Amino acid sequence: MQYTLKQLRYLVAVAQYGNVSVAARHLFISQPALSTAIAQLESSLGVPLLIRHHARGVSVTPAGRKFLTRARSLLGHANELELLGRELGDSVRGELIVGCFVTLAPFFLPRLLKELQRSHPQLHVHLAEGALDQVQAALLAGETEISLVYDIDLDRQLATEELTRVRPHVLVASNHHLATHSTVSLSALATEPMILLDLPHSRDYFRSLFFNAGVEPVIRHRTQSFELVRGLVGQGHGYSVLNLQPRSNRTYDGGRVIYIPIEDPTTDLAIAIARPRGLQLTHRAEAFSAVCRRFFVDG
Repeated sequence: MQYTLKQLRYLVAVAQYGNVSVAARHLFISQPALSTAIAQLESSLGVPLLIRHHARGVSVTPAGRKFLTRARSLLGHANELELLGRELGDSVRGELIVGCFVTLAPFFLPRLLKELQRSHPQLHVHLAEGALDQVQAALLAGETEISLVYDIDLDRQLATEELTRVRPHVLVASNHHLATHSTVSLSALATEPMILLDLPHSRDYFRSLFFNAGVEPVIRHRTQSFELVRGLVGQGHGYSVLNLQPRSNRTYDGGRVIYIPIEDPTTDLAIAIARPRGLQLTHRAEAFSAVCRRFFVDG
């Protein structure tokens, strides 16, 4: 089996753009030359990597998706090796694509990136936020190298490292009748309207808290926006349950919310860094991991 890094870069580009002509323009080569290089790669491997659709671009075969994950990793290490030859005292440089679960991003990424830039000024980070399924898919496809996630029902192909755990709290408006309580049981909310943070996996986690307490929540509103949950609660539309607490109790529209610890036994959520299992991290991703560890240990 023989293939070149150039062929791998060509394959990644075609998969990214879904069209040979478009990829050729971005690579500054002719379409026939690109098509020939991909065909030679497939012949060398003995397996089709792309499906050609007449006038509709290309799609990646199942075998191609698996190969692409490794190809992207290999290209990342090759790029790192090239940079290593040019380094002058700092081996952590170049580009790193970091994934992040959408609700965690505003809480932690700004400060994490500030520390990362201070420690490694020649490392340039690109962010890819999304729901948990999207973040996992990006990792497994090789589109991101490392991600900050909740460790909830993650794919077994991902390896995780726990950073910290966060406890669920009930969220009510400042003028709610429970706002002055030091703790609250979920049963005390059984007849009250709930605002549900309705993201995949998150919704199941929140509902499991009520199930374990023998309570069926009365869901009035569902939203995928963390801040809309807070805003609706702040205006008295209902209560919610959330794990993360902003430093300010004020909502976007000036409402005020109160977080109350839950009396019932609950399951804390683990915040973790995730990566494809079995793939060695580049120095860039290791630098991000190290910053995350220091950040959560130091608080």
